[in-house]
Amino acid sequence: MTTPIRRLSRRMPGWAKAVSAVVLVLVVFFAGIRLSVLPGLKDLFGTETRDRSGPALLQSIQDISRYDAASGNFQVVVDLEKDAKYLPDAIRGTRTLYVGAGTVDAYVDLGKVGENDVTVNDDRTSATLRLPHARLGKPALDADRSYAVSKQRGLLDRIGDLFSDNPNGEQAVQKLAVKHIGEAAKESQLTARAEKNTTDMLEGLLRSLGFKEVKVSYAA
Repeated sequence: MTTPIRRLSRRMPGWAKAVSAVVLVLVVFFAGIRLSVLPGLKDLFGTETRDRSGPALLQSIQDISRYDAASGNFQVVVDLEKDAKYLPDAIRGTRTLYVGAGTVDAYVDLGKVGENDVTVNDDRTSATLRLPHARLGKPALDADRSYAVSKQRGLLDRIGDLFSDNPNGEQAVQKLAVKHIGEAAKESQLTARAEKNTTDMLEGLLRSLGFKEVKVSYAA
């Protein structure tokens, strides 16, 4: 008596049997990897990172005469949303919540101090210095402390990312983070702290050289 399974196997073409056998082998093979039945196979499909970058080339050298007297650490939460006028957010639109952390330095440019800005008496016991006001440097975003909290994208934006050279780019939120950090630095007392630190540094330096009276002022 012929069973239904044997009848089905007789009716199945040879190529179908071969495909079924290959599929069965692959199923068992990947199941073994998933269950860690065969040790070492997990490393077979692992990824390896290689740094093939070329050497860094020196482009230019600039002499710096400024005294970095203070540095401020800032953090801002950027909530950037882009919507389409006539389409719902689920179809077209993005919203990114980004935490940006960075620093801003305040400095005094000692290279702008001229001969008329420094006065010393004959006994070299008194010195008067007139310095330019402290200025703020460019905000520097710290990549290690900055991160995206959430990203929401519409269907069309997700499809567009598939054909983009830079999917999920964060340039827009990073620029906003730098802008807000720079604005916060202007509203802070960072330049005032830099001028105080510069004054303390110069007073300590000149007094160690024998000057008993040191006056430091700031002008535009």
